[in-house]
Amino acid sequence: MSSTETTKVKPREGFSSRKVFIFAAIGSAVGLGNIWRFPYVAYEGGGGAFIIPYLIALVFFGVPMLYLDYAIGHRFRGSAPLSLRRLHRGAEWLGWWQVLICIVIAVYYAAILAWASKYAVLSFTKGWGSDPEKYFFGEYLKAADTPGPTFDFVPGILITMILVWAVTIGVPAMGIQTGIGRTAVVFIPVLVIAFVVPVIQSLTLEGAGAGLNAFFTPDWGALTDSGVWISAVGQIFFSLSVGFGIMITYAGYVSRKTDMTGSGAVVAFSNSGFELLAGIGVFAALGFMAQAAGSEVGEVLGSGGIGLAFIAFPAIINEAPGGVIIGVLFFVSLVLAGITSLISIVEVVIGAVRDKVGISRTAATFVVGIPMAVVSILMFSTTGGLYVLDTMDAFVNSFGIIAVAAVLMLAVTYAFRKLPILRQHLDAIGSIKLKGWWPALIAVVIPILLLVMLYRALTDKLDAPYEDYPAQLLNVFGWGMVVALPLIAIAISLLPWRGGVSLEDEPEALVDGGEQA
Repeated sequence: MSSTETTKVKPREGFSSRKVFIFAAIGSAVGLGNIWRFPYVAYEGGGGAFIIPYLIALVFFGVPMLYLDYAIGHRFRGSAPLSLRRLHRGAEWLGWWQVLICIVIAVYYAAILAWASKYAVLSFTKGWGSDPEKYFFGEYLKAADTPGPTFDFVPGILITMILVWAVTIGVPAMGIQTGIGRTAVVFIPVLVIAFVVPVIQSLTLEGAGAGLNAFFTPDWGALTDSGVWISAVGQIFFSLSVGFGIMITYAGYVSRKTDMTGSGAVVAFSNSGFELLAGIGVFAALGFMAQAAGSEVGEVLGSGGIGLAFIAFPAIINEAPGGVIIGVLFFVSLVLAGITSLISIVEVVIGAVRDKVGISRTAATFVVGIPMAVVSILMFSTTGGLYVLDTMDAFVNSFGIIAVAAVLMLAVTYAFRKLPILRQHLDAIGSIKLKGWWPALIAVVIPILLLVMLYRALTDKLDAPYEDYPAQLLNVFGWGMVVALPLIAIAISLLPWRGGVSLEDEPEALVDGGEQA
């Protein structure tokens, strides 16, 4: 397509301002992992000493990767597959790999949001009873005795999942600015307020000081453990929403004059600030629980994640003065953090399908959203949903997100040789100049770290079956997906583009637009 024809393309919809984009990006980055993963990872990584590798990983790993996603999306003005196709013909399949990863994550992420929504309601009456663990696995999830998928539906989960998907589909259908942008502008301040209140209340609990000591007391010996540094890198990687198409997609919806490097720094440090706040609130509450139980903080912390949110915290709420307030606001915070992240994940798929097929936003939203919702509800509203969710999360995160990020950086640097163009683009509009330090990190340092993370994940999974799950479960929903996703991505990349979309790198000819719908 000629540049003359390209300028006649309907202006690309987008965020109305830099502020809205930043709120949307923060909404994507701040998710469930900030609240329930970071405190555990920090504690295991040496407490206060973990802050050092964490901040180093943020500055020299997270922020540079965020800039790479921003550069690709902002320079080439499209969804992940379209932006990468414009970057180089051979890069499109990497975008589809990211899209497929987002599909997998979305279908199980919605289930966790459904659980959090249910628990927000239960918090008013402490409806989980005196034994939160028995309630969660037995009465609520009705988890099957044998790990694996089932067709035994749990009505309580099914109903909340339908509501979660109704919101997840409805918001993107309204448009980038009207739906995603306005939702983020409202939800993120509400999230911060909703989370700050229980954090403050947790600090007033008896034993809170012991919890904070456990969180902040440095174990300097941990800094000599390479695993701690890799853990810090992993936490930054998964909490910033980098590497799987979200920030590429969102950056394509921003005005060409937007300061992307300055915006990226705001997003990255806001995300980490929220994580530190979560660590303070969670450990203050755990300190209270440990004192009440006459045990150590590490014993009541457990393994973090789902256990922390749906077992340890309900136990704290049962005993804490004002526990109802803490509980309601804690689970409302989980829902708000999760829904903005889930919307951003689904938007990656919507944008890609819309660009590839050439259909309207509304049509693309329902074409993408309804099948994903159906699959999600059928798979995770059942007694076997927890096991499938755990398997998919463990394998797709390790061998999907990390792998595609490593391959993308190596390809952009060495195969396609586009790193100088991307650096020049960001330097031309950004307040933070990248110069030589950023290419060095993207070309050498970060790929090495990602490959080390992949190697560690691979050896861990090969040493013993994950969670001792049956081979059939791991082969289908674990290793099977690891192999299938990139192969399917290559196949999709061979299909023709529809709707007269330009596949050429003509950034100055492409019309810059705000929200038009």
